[in-house]
Amino acid sequence: MTKNFRVLAGAASLLALLSGGAMAACTVDGKGSVRILSNDFEALRAIETAANECASDAVKITANATAQHKDIQGPALTANPAEYTVAMVANNSIVPLLNDGLIRPLDDLVAKYGSQLAPNQLIKIDGKVMAIAFMGNGQHLFYRKDILEKAGITAVPASWEDVLADAKIIKDKGLLDYPLAAADKPGWDLAAEFVNLYLGTGANFFADGSAELAIDNDQGRKVLETMRAITTFENPDYLTYDANELNKVWDAGKVAFMNQWGSLAGAAIGDKANPDVAKNTGFAAAPTVGGGATPAAALWWDGFTIAKNISDEDAAASFQVMMHGISPDMMKANHDAAAWLITGYEPGPASEGVIANAKGGAKAYPMVPYMGLLHTALSSELADFIAGKEDADQALKDVKAAYDAAAKEGGFLK
Repeated sequence: MTKNFRVLAGAASLLALLSGGAMAACTVDGKGSVRILSNDFEALRAIETAANECASDAVKITANATAQHKDIQGPALTANPAEYTVAMVANNSIVPLLNDGLIRPLDDLVAKYGSQLAPNQLIKIDGKVMAIAFMGNGQHLFYRKDILEKAGITAVPASWEDVLADAKIIKDKGLLDYPLAAADKPGWDLAAEFVNLYLGTGANFFADGSAELAIDNDQGRKVLETMRAITTFENPDYLTYDANELNKVWDAGKVAFMNQWGSLAGAAIGDKANPDVAKNTGFAAAPTVGGGATPAAALWWDGFTIAKNISDEDAAASFQVMMHGISPDMMKANHDAAAWLITGYEPGPASEGVIANAKGGAKAYPMVPYMGLLHTALSSELADFIAGKEDADQALKDVKAAYDAAAKEGGFLK
């Protein structure tokens, strides 16, 4: 059966931020066990903190926030009963759960307990609500206003070609030894860098109507050329940098540009950030690449799902607890933690980059069932390339070989 995914793929969805009132204190109709699995970053921790306000003698709540959530979720939700009742997901991580039938339709729960939800929060597959989105996300440009001013650069770079040219100016003037930083650590982060840039070229990852890989082309080589060029302006230990490490380097004032997650923008300008850096931090859309016209970054949504292999009682309790977790009160208390898709949200400085990506027409991270196989292949097979141990042609061949093997094993290719 073909699954029709309705995703937040443009400005109209991300900017449908409606006004409304605050939620009342948490009350749960019924009882149950609520067990939450999620990634681990500020916005999700805020939701889990609010969700825990619903704990009582009748409602038991536990949470596991871990960067390994994508590896855990499949086996954990396959168990009967499922180890978790709630799985927080994004464009990519929901696909395996859908393919394996591990999450339940939410239409009845939305009708009974979801009056606060806006239409753009309802993620529908084949006409059924399968997830509730609560935030938009994406990687975008962080830049240092003061460094650009000292370098005599009058415009925020709009393309990676401009970023590289500006980085050279900054380095040549002796302002910073390593003006750029990127999440080049081999693994998921490195693969995401390739995906972001490739989306910016406008080319397709796969041949039309099939799972056949289509990145061994001029666009794929341009992406790798750009990734290699970026490393020439990075600290020599760039292979150790993941997204979390980038914020540490930024806070230390060591770089002028980085493409970083919007969900970490609030931390870069918040009360706990280096005040000298924070006041000079600016946000813009992700740069374009290779003459493209759209930001070279995937547009994401984050949301939650409810496990299929649990009791209806636990499902109802879990949905109500999550409604409190993503309430307008939570959003207002954590306004700068994300570009929220929650009733009453008004975009602030921390969401400028994500909104700029959406306005610029950034594409959503592909939600086809074999995209995860490509991401995994990129994760492992680009390591030698980014370390300077092989050329682009060999890297693309290695990615194709790894992907083809996995796609054949998964039944997507013959």
